[in-house]
Amino acid sequence: MQIDPAEIIAGYRQGYFLMDNGDGLGWYSSQTRTIMPLDERFRYPKSLRRSLNQNRFTSAINRDFFGVVEGCANRDSTWISDELKMIYLLLYKAGWAFSFETWQDDQLAGGILGLVIGGVFIGESMFFHISEGSKAAMVMLVDHLRSQQFTLFDVQIINPHLERFGAYTISEQEYQQQLQAAIQLRRAFKTGS
Repeated sequence: MQIDPAEIIAGYRQGYFLMDNGDGLGWYSSQTRTIMPLDERFRYPKSLRRSLNQNRFTSAINRDFFGVVEGCANRDSTWISDELKMIYLLLYKAGWAFSFETWQDDQLAGGILGLVIGGVFIGESMFFHISEGSKAAMVMLVDHLRSQQFTLFDVQIINPHLERFGAYTISEQEYQQQLQAAIQLRRAFKTGS
């Protein structure tokens, strides 16, 4: 099957996302969408402040994209099939998919896999190898998105972990309004390095 990255991105532009629920790869949407705030509503556990203040982690973009994809897929129950891994690889090569990573010395500590369309970052999945690696990635990613003037951080589906950072749900209609405004923006996700 020939996969066209432009067709995949067209689906995300309309508010859909890809998943493999065990019955094969398919497009999904939701009556509500979960957003990670990029304003003062974003918060993180006080226990994480110590790690961040001690500079235990450094961040990188696409230093180990494949490692992040594998880390996100490597769990007892995963919706990231081999076919979806291949799609992420194609989107990465086409400049749409990114991994935002935390490192402790030369070890990949954690990361967040996502797509960038205009001024929206669509978070697909996250993982950690080292305790607090993914939490630190979340804080550092929000800082990065703010610095690049992104307006929307879509995390798709609510869970208790994301709620701890201030994630909240909005209606499909409100999501569409924010999405369509954000994808019109010209924003660079990866800078300099």
